[in-house]
Amino acid sequence: MSFILIYDIGKTNKKAFVFDQEYRIKWQKSTHFEEALDEDGDPCEDLHALEQWVKSTYEDARTLYPLKAVNFCTYGASLVFLDGNHKVLTPLYNYLKSYPQDLQERFYAQYGNEVAASTASPVLGSLNSGLLAYRLKYEKPKVFAFVRKILHLPNYMSFLFTQKACTDITSVGCHTKLWDFKKGDYHKWVEEEGIRHLLPALHPASEVKKGVDGLAIGIGLHDSSSALLPYLRTFKDPFVLISTGTWNITFNPFTTSILTEEELENDCLCYLRIDQKPIKAARLLAGIFHDEEVDKISMLYEVSREEVLATGFDPDWEGEELDLNDFVVRNPIQGKGRNWLEFMSYKEAYHQLISDLVALQVKSSSWVIEDIPKIFVDGGFGKNHLFMQMLRKALPDREVWTVEVPQASAIGAAMVIHEHWNEGGIPAKLITLTEG
Repeated sequence: MSFILIYDIGKTNKKAFVFDQEYRIKWQKSTHFEEALDEDGDPCEDLHALEQWVKSTYEDARTLYPLKAVNFCTYGASLVFLDGNHKVLTPLYNYLKSYPQDLQERFYAQYGNEVAASTASPVLGSLNSGLLAYRLKYEKPKVFAFVRKILHLPNYMSFLFTQKACTDITSVGCHTKLWDFKKGDYHKWVEEEGIRHLLPALHPASEVKKGVDGLAIGIGLHDSSSALLPYLRTFKDPFVLISTGTWNITFNPFTTSILTEEELENDCLCYLRIDQKPIKAARLLAGIFHDEEVDKISMLYEVSREEVLATGFDPDWEGEELDLNDFVVRNPIQGKGRNWLEFMSYKEAYHQLISDLVALQVKSSSWVIEDIPKIFVDGGFGKNHLFMQMLRKALPDREVWTVEVPQASAIGAAMVIHEHWNEGGIPAKLITLTEG
C-alpha cells in the first residue's frame, strides 16, 4: 500500500493529511497560529512557526506510514524573498495589507491600465502579489538588492524539502499581475523591473523532485486550482463550479475567452489550470453579507441564529424581486438594505434574504457562466436547502447540482502527482452529486 502526505495551508487553518491509494484519509492533523506582525505593525503569517509545524508534522507522519510522496497546496498572493544563502529576507506579507496609493499610481502611470486586462487581474492592491515585489524594490531597495529568489508560498513549502527552487503555473496565474494571458508568458513589466530573473523557472505542477529520505516531493500548487482537479479528472463534459463560503467564487475552467474590461470592473479575474489553460472566475463576498443580515434578523425577531438558519423552503412563498439597480454587485456588496421588520415572521425575512442573495449570485455568475449547462455548487451555500431551491428556480435552463468533495484541495494536490506515488487508478466515486 502506498501513502502520500499532503499539506493544505489555508490562511487560517493549516492541515496535513495522509491518503492511501484509494484517496481515503488515514491520518490528519491541523493547527492555526497567532499572526505575527510585519515591520509596519500589520498582521502577517508567522512563517517560522509554519515551517516548524510542517517539519514536525512530516516527522510524525513518516513514523506512522511508509510515505512515497509529499505535496502542497496553499493560499495564493504570497511571496517569499530569499537571499543567496536561502535566508528569508522579509516577513510573509499579508495579501490584505494596504497598498500605497502613490506607488500604485506610479505603476499604472508607467505601464498603463491595459496591464489589468492582459494579466486578467483587477486592481486588488497586495492581492496582486507581483506588486509586492515591485513595492519591495522601491520602498526597501537595500533589502531588494539582496534578493536572489522569489518563491510563491506553495513552491517555498516544497523548497523546504528539496532545496530546489521552482515556480508552478497555477501560482503565477492567481491574480498576481505577473502573467500576460494574451501572450502566455510573463508581462513585460516583470522583465523591465528586473524581477523576472528572480523568479525560478516554470515547472509543471505534475513534476516531482527528489527530497528528504528519497521521497517524491511535488512542487506545490495554488489551492483554488488544486480544488478544481477532482472535478476536471471526474467529469469530461464542461461545467461551472460555484465554490461557496466567505467568498462565492464561480469558476469556468472551460472558457476560451479573455476577460473584458467590463468583466474586470465587475470583480472577475482569471486563474490558470495546471495545463496553463485559463479559468475564468467571478467573485461575490456573499458569506459575510449573509451572516451580517442573519444577525440582524435574529436580533430583530429575538430568535437564535440557528432557528433562522433552520428555516425550511416554502414553495408557496412569494417575495419581492430584488432591484439590482440598488446594488453594486462587487465586493463588499453595497446597496440599499431591507427593513427586516416589514415581514410577517423571521422565516419570511430569511426567505427574502436568500432570494436577494440568489439574485446577486446569478448576476455575479452570469459574467463567466457562458453557455455551459451544468453547474456544481459546493461549500456552505450548497448545504443550504433554501439557497439551492431558489438557485435552481432562478436558472431553469441549467442543471444545478450540490456537490461534495471532502478536502478537495488536498485531494487535487495528491492527484496532480498521482503517477509518482500511486500504482492504482483514480477512484471513480470521490465526488458526491445531489439534485433536488
